[in-house]
Amino acid sequence: METYSNKIETPVVRPKLPSQKRVYLFPILIIGILVLTLLELGIGTVSISINEILAAIFNLDNADPTHSTIIKELRLPRTIAAGIGGAALGTAGLQLQTMFRNPLAGPWALGLTAGAQLGVAMVVTAAAVVGSSFLENFEVLGNLSIVAGAMLGCFLVLVLIAGIARYVSTITLLIFGLMLGYLAQGLISAILHFTNESQGKIFSGWNDGSFAGVYWEHFPILIPMAIIGLISGWLMAKPLNAFLLGENYARALGMSIKRTRIITLGSAVLLAAPVTAYCGPVLFLGLIIPHLARGIFGTSDHRILIPAVMVLGCLVAMAADLFVHLPWERHFLHLNAVNALIGAPVVMWVLLRNRKMRTFEL
Repeated sequence: METYSNKIETPVVRPKLPSQKRVYLFPILIIGILVLTLLELGIGTVSISINEILAAIFNLDNADPTHSTIIKELRLPRTIAAGIGGAALGTAGLQLQTMFRNPLAGPWALGLTAGAQLGVAMVVTAAAVVGSSFLENFEVLGNLSIVAGAMLGCFLVLVLIAGIARYVSTITLLIFGLMLGYLAQGLISAILHFTNESQGKIFSGWNDGSFAGVYWEHFPILIPMAIIGLISGWLMAKPLNAFLLGENYARALGMSIKRTRIITLGSAVLLAAPVTAYCGPVLFLGLIIPHLARGIFGTSDHRILIPAVMVLGCLVAMAADLFVHLPWERHFLHLNAVNALIGAPVVMWVLLRNRKMRTFEL
């Protein structure tokens, strides 16, 4: 596959380097993550002080058993999942936007999230056919099967998107990706007819998207896959910068276009699929985080953007999760609703300013 577009390739402006002052934003953002972590652990239906949080985490003698259980079994896994999920989806979104040269690309917009949902639905249906006791007896294998299903669905959609991208415009590609998402939702509804009622309800709850469904037994799979995906994204920073200048320029530098695509798109699948498998379809984060990173750091250099989307993705996801789990009197807020409140204005802003985008061309 030599090109994603049949249009004449136009050179893009050389990646803009950030000012030295903006690089110092990283410590500020990291401090923000630490503050949000304490707020995530302390705020909820039961309020827990910082001293009690530290006592619970470090197993001190004065730790309250009830508070320790709330923090260790509920809030801490959810907080870690939010951080990992936000960083992973933000990085995947940046990779997809660069590879497809599309400012509105992302795991959700291109249908990758829907493909992962479909893969999980197929695993749930298979479990209903062979019996859920199989997954209960082999818990790790059950976790792997869910991730494998999500990765397969995500990969197949990405292959299809990559195959048609050379023949259509970027806007058509987005519409095609959205239609794939609707098609996947229809197939999911049909597939779930073959599951029992209890498993159907579990899938429906998962389908809302939430970091609260991640527990300690999921991390031995989620964390290594996220680390591999994030490291792969970091290693591809320079090749992605070359992509911004056009494929001909990248070839002139001796870069392997095919290998760069395989590694970068494989990294995007490795990041998006496990997060979707365990957290459900988390929308908008993969689309908006790269734009926030470009705006805040004032650069299109992936050597800065890759760590920037990791940190910002972690920060935004944790903030959205905290807002959902504030001690509201009535709990009607969902994670994707909060993400939409943040993401929809960003998408509209991108649409209105697409002619002024310096690193993409619609």
